[in-house]
Amino acid sequence: MKSPQPSVVVGIDGSDAAVNAAKWAVSEAISRDVPLRLVHAIPQREPAGAADDDRLDIEYGQTVLRAACAAVNAMGRQVKVETDLVHGPPGEALVVESTHAAMICLGSIGIEELARRIIGSTVITLAEQAHCPVAIIRHNRAGKDPRTGWIAVVVDDSAENDAVLGNGFREARLRDAPILAMGVWRWGLGEIPYDQLDRRLGRWVSEYPEVHVLPAAARGGAAAFLASTPETIQLAVIAGSDADDVARIVGPINAHFGHPGCSVLVVRT
Repeated sequence: MKSPQPSVVVGIDGSDAAVNAAKWAVSEAISRDVPLRLVHAIPQREPAGAADDDRLDIEYGQTVLRAACAAVNAMGRQVKVETDLVHGPPGEALVVESTHAAMICLGSIGIEELARRIIGSTVITLAEQAHCPVAIIRHNRAGKDPRTGWIAVVVDDSAENDAVLGNGFREARLRDAPILAMGVWRWGLGEIPYDQLDRRLGRWVSEYPEVHVLPAAARGGAAAFLASTPETIQLAVIAGSDADDVARIVGPINAHFGHPGCSVLVVRT
């Protein structure tokens, strides 16, 4: 049954990346005092489809949900965990979930360039259509801890930037991390517009005095900056209007000869 209150929803597909996202989401649920809701999408089949196929789909879904739940419980954190099977393509099913969620979380090992043109790509669908913030958690197969490094946050003059900054500072405090404030204005002479940055960041610096903030010039946009920075970024926080950049920020599946990518929080309001 669906949770009667907002929850932090995690899409579970049986992958290690999805379980990693569920573990990442535990802190999100605890900080909001809401349940962690693990869901698995069962494909819609034609009415003439074999009953055995449906049964196998359900059994598989129950198995991967039990495994994810066990991994979360093994962390020893005080969080209420709910599990549910939903029907339909994963992207569409999670968009529906997002209407009553505080956040949607997905795991990813990377996104191929072609993914943006494949109908039904779950990550892209959620980034562009969800009704709540969407976290795409980059899973590093080498075992590197994704919870270390900067929280990189876009800073600009758009109407939605306050929501981006609010979410970014919240994540920084929750994860005891510093903020890399990516000023994306286009200015001359290579100077960071400190007056503009101070004005935009002032409210949040006052509200979160324990969070260290470092300004950074990102003239070419967040995706280009993140692809070239030597800093370790654990999470990039961007606006829903920048969802087109998600594939570039998360990075390719095989990152041996490119930038390693990072997790992304798309702030959809």
